[in-house]
Amino acid sequence: MIDPQEGDVALASVTALLDELVRGGVTHMCMTPGSRSTPIALAAARHPGITLHVHVDERASAFFGLGIAAASGQPVAMFCTSGTAAANHFPAVVEAYMARVPIIVMTADRPPELHDVGANQTIDQQNLFGTFVKWFHDTGVPLMAPHERVRWSSAGLNAIQHAVRFSPPGPVHLNLPFREPLLPGGRSIDTTPFEYATYSATQRSPSRMPAFLREVSTGHRIVVVAGRLRVRPEGLVELCAERGWPLLAEPLSGLRDAAVGLGRGGALSAGALLAANAGFRERRHPDLVIQVGAAPTSRAVQDLVRNADRVLIIDPDQLVADPDRRSTLTLNEDPTEVVAAVRSTASSLPATRPQWLDEWRDADRNVREAVDALLDSWDEPFEGRIARDLAAAIPDGGVLFAGSSMPIRDLDMYMRPRPGLRVLANRGASGIDGLVSTTFGVAEVSGPTYALLGDLSVIHDASGLLWGARHGHAAVLVVIDNDGGGIFSMLPQALLPKDEFELLFGTPHGLDLEAIARAAGVGVRTVDSAGVVVPAIHEAEASGGVQLVRVRVDRGRAVELRAAVSQAVTAALAG
Repeated sequence: MIDPQEGDVALASVTALLDELVRGGVTHMCMTPGSRSTPIALAAARHPGITLHVHVDERASAFFGLGIAAASGQPVAMFCTSGTAAANHFPAVVEAYMARVPIIVMTADRPPELHDVGANQTIDQQNLFGTFVKWFHDTGVPLMAPHERVRWSSAGLNAIQHAVRFSPPGPVHLNLPFREPLLPGGRSIDTTPFEYATYSATQRSPSRMPAFLREVSTGHRIVVVAGRLRVRPEGLVELCAERGWPLLAEPLSGLRDAAVGLGRGGALSAGALLAANAGFRERRHPDLVIQVGAAPTSRAVQDLVRNADRVLIIDPDQLVADPDRRSTLTLNEDPTEVVAAVRSTASSLPATRPQWLDEWRDADRNVREAVDALLDSWDEPFEGRIARDLAAAIPDGGVLFAGSSMPIRDLDMYMRPRPGLRVLANRGASGIDGLVSTTFGVAEVSGPTYALLGDLSVIHDASGLLWGARHGHAAVLVVIDNDGGGIFSMLPQALLPKDEFELLFGTPHGLDLEAIARAAGVGVRTVDSAGVVVPAIHEAEASGGVQLVRVRVDRGRAVELRAAVSQAVTAALAG
């Protein structure tokens, strides 16, 4: 028998849950339409503390929310109806888990009596995302019962605790089953807010800081490698300058904002290019590498870490950032606190060999000058120059979102250090899915937003482009169009017979990106010359809205040009 109050009770219950999410920092929610999620949709749309973003594609919706959360550092909630709609959140959930991004996924569900009886759009959603969420909870159907408001508020509180306050942050999953009728009938249900005790943070394990400091004190030729970090460590650049430690900082670390040369401080400008040269790695072999944050993106810096005599890791997000199992000691603590502890014991640290940083700095300057001169001499577009020039052209306060395949690697290799630019990427799981939607999510809460993406990434998230470009976002998408998967041309698969390689890995698509962009209402311009890439970007900025700058690149020539860069590095180091 249908209870006419079901819709009113469901709305009141979900409202109590959302009140707690908002109290915990949620201000943005993302949704896709569906019948079973009606109580969540109405509660979110009517809540004064929530900005609601509507999408038609659950995967795009999830990645849009992920972009907001990654850029803002605040939890974002998202919801959908039952069935495969819920499953389409999985890629973003995996990325959020691996990248430590706080999202709260709420999946509407059929009530228990409709499971295992062949009911439409009904799947088993219990623990749907497995071990890729920090916490799963099924609320059960809303009931007209004492303390029901407390039960739903507690679910919201626990979601916030696990997503944000229990370190490290990450995704949680709430499964919300509803009975019909799903629409409220206008009956008044008490949802008066209340206060109760909150959970305290989990107890920290005993500090390994003394052991870390002892390890640092035995290093004479130290190199610091900064990988992806959610929060920029304060004092690390200064510590490296004080101790004479070369700093190789990935763009995702937030530390490539000042180059060596201003005094003795700052990140190396061509650190990844130096690391890619086997002769230089041998001559400047560190006895200790201190890795801060995630494992390195580029294989060259991975090799530098792998071949060091000893490796210490500062891993604040518990990423287990040691794929080669080289770490002598891993410290799961705030890098800012670690830096302060090292600086406080500086008098007991051994002196770094005086020439150590000077040798790295001289090599860095020579390689940067040689590579820049080579890139500037080419009129044909080259991915490394596009990455370098885009990063330099973005105005202060801007954000650059980088694709997970070659774009982030090219930025690491070629981007000059500069202040005023924040670089983000989905490097938790490094997928190419949802990148356009993530860019739009970043743009929702950031200043001027730009993206450097590959053509396959744009095609993969075409639905995100078609929907998102018409909903008030402003972003410049610089797309490398090499008609396929360019990264595979740099991998051993390129040794396969050409026909087999192109079929299985090169995957030429032959699609007209201009036509796709125009169908989405996106301004588009195609570039075939390196010298006009930056003017095209500035023209796109001035046009407003979503703009796409398509840069056509020859995949075969790209391999040859990368080899030429490598030769230039070797020559500069020899000179």
